[in-house]
Amino acid sequence: MSIRTPFNAGDKRLILPCAAYPSPMNPTTSTSRRHFLTSLAAISGAVSSRVFSAEPPGTSSTRFSETVRELPLTDDADVIVCGAGPAGVTAAISAARAGAKVRLFELHGSLGGVWTSSLLGYLLDFDKPGFNQELVKRLRERDAINGGGMNGLSYQPEEMKLLLEELCAAAGVKVQLHTRVAAAYREGRSLTTLITESKSGRQAWKAPVFIDTTGDGDLGAQAGCEFEIGKDNACPCQPMTMYALLVVKDAAQIADCLHGTGDGGRHVGPKAFQDTLKRAGVTPSYGHACIFPIQGNLVLLMANHEYGINATDAAQVTEATLRARGEIHRIVRGLRKLGGPWDGVQIAATPEQIGVRDGRRIRGRYHMTGEDLIQGAVQTDAVVRATFPVDIHALSAEDNKKAAYHNAGVKTKPYDIPLRALIARDVDGLLMAGRCISGDFIAHASYRVTGNAVAMGEAAGATAAVAAKNKTAPHDVPWSVVQPVIEKIRLIS
Repeated sequence: MSIRTPFNAGDKRLILPCAAYPSPMNPTTSTSRRHFLTSLAAISGAVSSRVFSAEPPGTSSTRFSETVRELPLTDDADVIVCGAGPAGVTAAISAARAGAKVRLFELHGSLGGVWTSSLLGYLLDFDKPGFNQELVKRLRERDAINGGGMNGLSYQPEEMKLLLEELCAAAGVKVQLHTRVAAAYREGRSLTTLITESKSGRQAWKAPVFIDTTGDGDLGAQAGCEFEIGKDNACPCQPMTMYALLVVKDAAQIADCLHGTGDGGRHVGPKAFQDTLKRAGVTPSYGHACIFPIQGNLVLLMANHEYGINATDAAQVTEATLRARGEIHRIVRGLRKLGGPWDGVQIAATPEQIGVRDGRRIRGRYHMTGEDLIQGAVQTDAVVRATFPVDIHALSAEDNKKAAYHNAGVKTKPYDIPLRALIARDVDGLLMAGRCISGDFIAHASYRVTGNAVAMGEAAGATAAVAAKNKTAPHDVPWSVVQPVIEKIRLIS
């Protein structure tokens, strides 16, 4: 589906009747600072003592009109980053190192997103300059990387969490976890105010520049940007995957089942592991199930696919999550019954967030297509040169029986991702980084991996800092001005 939310620029009331407001289905309001309270006492009262009528005016059997509320407003940041995954945490650190005052909001209880909350465990297309290099270097210093070089590396998720927290603290980023983007408000074309929800209730935050690194484009959608999702703008989407950390008796005894890591590593093992799964009497939903070595006897299982799930539908994601966790436990029980090297294998952890490949793609000032990949497009405002192939996991269980993944017949040449694809087309003051940037289904299937997300975050953070400092919109910042800023912040590492 492709949605653009209209706003009434002449309406100066701020109405906050529900958590998902404004939305594409309720495009009625714009912004007014007159209706925000700057006192923290207001939120205390809203959370602890205000009781709303169960049947306010306008209630019907299918709609509920929530009482209008005034919110505390915080206006202390130059740049607000929403989503602390690979792109978001990099954007926040880069903007702060460039001199901006930065706030970083994250839905889950740790930094790192898919690296940590989803236990991705593997770094792809990571051989890039800048923060990619710094991150791998620092993880190696902690003995938290498995594999040589810069590509196809597995890592320890707990060390990743701690490292990112320390880097944000050192850069001066103000982090707030357990906080969700609930709404966004504009003055004309300019995004000015973000509404969040957390244990502190609903809060309003103002900044001159925002960065959407939510993965699923939550901020861009709330702000009224046009977006695409899935293969044909209505899903089907690439499948979700739940990973799991396992502890085995002796990893050396299952070496033939382990996926290779690092540059030059032998990416072998999946066939041996699939034969093992057959002996265990289990057929995973992912046709190319594999195990990655993390450290010692700690390994990572990738065996699950959840097909046809729309990442923006909470009910669907919930069902997928419950189904996936059940499958992982069944697989591990089957392996345990084999005995031998699998005797006593245990699940150390399953993730709090199932891994999502496909979410909203916010329309930018440049829209990447499969043709860019085929031609090996060169851009004057290139933020990173991507080299990962088109990687489309089977869109259905039936497709999975034929091939677990494919490239849609697209042979990719190294190509540039331009800054324009990171700048929202429909809203001023909004950048994107990570898998929610502007591109079609085919292009997204290549650039979505985290090595590219980090590079995008670095560029978005630096651009946002320059825009805030110069009091201009990101689309008015020349790439030639951003480049030296990026080089400068790389020296800080």
